[in-house]
Amino acid sequence: MSQDIWFNLPVKDVEKATSFFNTIGFKTTNVGSERAMISIGQTTIMLFPYATFEKFTGARAVDTSHSAEVIISIGADSREAVDSFIQNVERAGGGIFGKPGETDGWMYGAGFADLDGHRWNLLYMDESKMPKRQ
Repeated sequence: MSQDIWFNLPVKDVEKATSFFNTIGFKTTNVGSERAMISIGQTTIMLFPYATFEKFTGARAVDTSHSAEVIISIGADSREAVDSFIQNVERAGGGIFGKPGETDGWMYGAGFADLDGHRWNLLYMDESKMPKRQ
């Protein structure tokens, strides 16, 4: 069995969502009004209109203006990459809910929401400063 992971996200407007993800640097393919595929490393994100997503899942999609169901985390290569990426998110119209900053002396990251309110985390981990396990 293939070990690929695909996330399926409901969006209000597939073409606008695709434009957002293109602007922040993700590769998109198979774009149309009914779906788009976004590639992030070895992971694929499928964007579907709410009605299609709800049909697939047999459940209502979460109202992201009031709730979060998941946060999708992406690794970054450096602190500068986090800062640059977050600037692209702001230019593309995304919301920043966690400004870039350091945590525990070895992690540097930020949190953002895409146009449909899905939550994302971008994180650089400096493993040379990571606490050693005892």
